[in-house]
Amino acid sequence: MDVALPPPLMVASGFLPTGSLLEALTRISNEVTSMEKLPFVQVKNASTMIRRIKLLSSLFEEIQETKSPLPPSSILCLTELFSVIRRVKLLIQGCKEGSSLWNLVQTEFVSTQFHVTVKEMGKALDILPLSLLNITADTREQVELLRKQAKRLELFVDPREIQIREELILLMASTTEKNSKNKGIVDIEEVKDTLKSIGMRSPLDYEEEISKLEAEAEKQAGTGGLIVVSNINNLISLVSLSKSLIFSKKEYDRTQDDVKQPSASESWHHDHSSSSQSMVFNTPDEFRCPISLDLMRDPVIVASGHTYDRNSIAQWINSGHHTCPKSGQRLIHMALIPNYALKSLLHQWCQDNNVPLTDCSSSSSNLERSSSKRKLCENAIDHISATKAAMDAVKMTAEFLVGKLATGSPDTQRQAAYELRLLAKTGMDNRRIIAEAGAIPFLVTLLGSNDSRIQENAVTALLNLSIFDNNKILIMAAGAIDNIVDVLLSGKTMEARENAAAAIFSLSIIDEYKVIIGARQNVIPALVGLLGDGTTAGKRDAATALFNLAVYNVNKASVVLAGSVPLLIDLLMDDKAGITDDALAVLALLLGCSEGLEEIGKSRVLVPLLIDLLRFGSPKGKENSMTLLLGLCKDGGDEVARRLLMNPRSIPSLQSLAADGSLKARRKADALLRLLNRCCFQSRNPV
Repeated sequence: MDVALPPPLMVASGFLPTGSLLEALTRISNEVTSMEKLPFVQVKNASTMIRRIKLLSSLFEEIQETKSPLPPSSILCLTELFSVIRRVKLLIQGCKEGSSLWNLVQTEFVSTQFHVTVKEMGKALDILPLSLLNITADTREQVELLRKQAKRLELFVDPREIQIREELILLMASTTEKNSKNKGIVDIEEVKDTLKSIGMRSPLDYEEEISKLEAEAEKQAGTGGLIVVSNINNLISLVSLSKSLIFSKKEYDRTQDDVKQPSASESWHHDHSSSSQSMVFNTPDEFRCPISLDLMRDPVIVASGHTYDRNSIAQWINSGHHTCPKSGQRLIHMALIPNYALKSLLHQWCQDNNVPLTDCSSSSSNLERSSSKRKLCENAIDHISATKAAMDAVKMTAEFLVGKLATGSPDTQRQAAYELRLLAKTGMDNRRIIAEAGAIPFLVTLLGSNDSRIQENAVTALLNLSIFDNNKILIMAAGAIDNIVDVLLSGKTMEARENAAAAIFSLSIIDEYKVIIGARQNVIPALVGLLGDGTTAGKRDAATALFNLAVYNVNKASVVLAGSVPLLIDLLMDDKAGITDDALAVLALLLGCSEGLEEIGKSRVLVPLLIDLLRFGSPKGKENSMTLLLGLCKDGGDEVARRLLMNPRSIPSLQSLAADGSLKARRKADALLRLLNRCCFQSRNPV
């Protein structure tokens, strides 16, 4: 948490009236002292601060009850105290309402803010003339004691919070250590206890914490730098993984049972050669990798539909091959989709035949696993630098959730799609890892679900995944566009329809997809329909998607013929919609085709609207307004020019833009003024 405290009040220019000041002090003090639920972090600092303010509240009430005139010197002190208490209120609220994990990571910084406010409180009390105030001796003594304590106070950082934070770091770092041995297995009780200590007990608490972390990441994106945002994303990954494991205890217990097979493992290492020969001889052909001919450990499906062991096919692709080894068919994408059905059969066969399904990489990382916890702590720079651990956590979470998408019940699929939707919301690495885990084909299938929540979560997850450019290719290769258009046309919720429009916008960023998507019969009419009946966000998504498609000339006429122009002009007049710039941008593009120019020219309200936008629009809006006016003047000739000249606001607005606008705005304003001048010369009345 990076609480933005307001600056101290500027008191030199005047004060609140005495009565109002005391009322304000009493009110804000009561607001702080009546806070019912303390934050899970900074508990001691917050509770101690509340006690101090409770004592000051008694002082303010006593002064107010006496109704005696205050000495001028006390006004300055009371005004400063109001500023300090207001900052304390914001600080405690930030701890309560912000992310507990991020507050924990920044515990020293937040503790320092509490310390600074106490010191400022002490400085304000230093100039309070207690001897001149009509208060009781007890109150005077308590305030004096508070002032002395504030001066002596040292910075307090709760050692309990430091310990919890170190446990958190160890959990993240040890995830990597455990991955090399038992992939996908973490100490679930240890994770649960650590997160429970900061108030995370239910699935709702976990979802709320993820939302708070995402909000913090957005806030830090502009100011905190890439490292800070990356650290927050690492925390999001850890919470997502923990939630999936903790609240899927049944699956976890089953996984633990699978792992605890020491006798089989020991016998494998004890007599490697004989068991190896036996296994090769008895292994069914369908369980062998077509490349290595060995028992598959992690079967995956490539674009051609054939199954290989992940390590073998990954080496094949990484060596520069882009074809299927078995069929020779060119692979249209390089995603490796887990074959969960075969993997389940493999597990069953291995258990029945006492064959361990060990991870290929486990034997090569014994040295890495021998490092101590103390070394892990020392290597955790900036408290959350375990990036690889976080990426492994994301990978584990993604594979776990994709498995649920593939084989789970509708309730399980709904939850898994929702978790993937959240996981894909932040971080390009997350989006890449989820796609590599094979989520996209399953999400595309779920777009046709009869369950409204499954459909909504699936389309939103695909939207979030599509932000990563390579995923756009995978989504299109999976044949998603027709399913997305179906959701756009007849999605079961408005949010699903709107997110489908946003997904079309995201996919159409790639030029060749503008052609493919625009050629689909119902895409453009469906987007235009959303312009009319969508929410504000939906209308914006539809407008931006139409803009992308209209960049390609062939699509311009289709956008016009779908009836978009009247709706776009209506949006210019709709202040509540707030998408004036988006609507203007689309209209300016449609001006580039004869159908668009004709349809736009029919409007009698557009020219006055554009003149108003020259004065009050955004810089981009002013440029697009002038683009439209220039096009209309060239096509409509004298009639549009006369309407411009008759409006007393048009020429001053254009002259202002010609002098002070952006480079594009100045050029367009000059061109429009020259055109109007030529029109005026005919009547010998130049502009």
